[in-house]
Amino acid sequence: MTSVLAVSGSLRDGSTNSAVLRTAAAVAPEGVTVREFGGLAALPHFSPDDDREPLPEAVAALREAIGAADAVLFCTPEYAGALPGSFKNLLDWTIGGGEMYGKPVAWLNVSSAAAPTGGAGAHDSLRTVLGYAGTSIAEDACARIPLSRQDVGEDGLVGDPAAREAIARSLAALAAAADEHRDEWTDVR
Repeated sequence: MTSVLAVSGSLRDGSTNSAVLRTAAAVAPEGVTVREFGGLAALPHFSPDDDREPLPEAVAALREAIGAADAVLFCTPEYAGALPGSFKNLLDWTIGGGEMYGKPVAWLNVSSAAAPTGGAGAHDSLRTVLGYAGTSIAEDACARIPLSRQDVGEDGLVGDPAAREAIARSLAALAAAADEHRDEWTDVR
């Protein structure tokens, strides 16, 4: 069984990014579980002075969730050409704990076709931060799946069959990277 932590970079009600991650949980291949992290809004502003025991409860929950997962899947909007501040704050809290080190990660980009850069600024920033965190980016699992709010049904899931298939493919590629990573670590021990 491979566990994937799904982290949305959006705090917006009705977020397309969050809907994609809920859809990932719904279309997960057999043997893959997806757990959504819902604590983005509860995280305090990052300060290195506070990155010590006892950690704020929301930070401890974030680090525990990352540590328990075999891989992490991100889906974030772009604000002002980069990552949303609250999402960057979440990423800042992951650096000091080390739970992300070596962990397979990927992201889905759902910026609509009308977005001027297609979310490229956010994902360039995300790639930079994930590099500092020492993650293992599963390139085959990163995908651009342009969607709009109209693509999200009343059930909060993406209904378009092609988009659901693309989400499932990305999730399967991330799970494969996690399995390979687990095998590599097993061989080292």
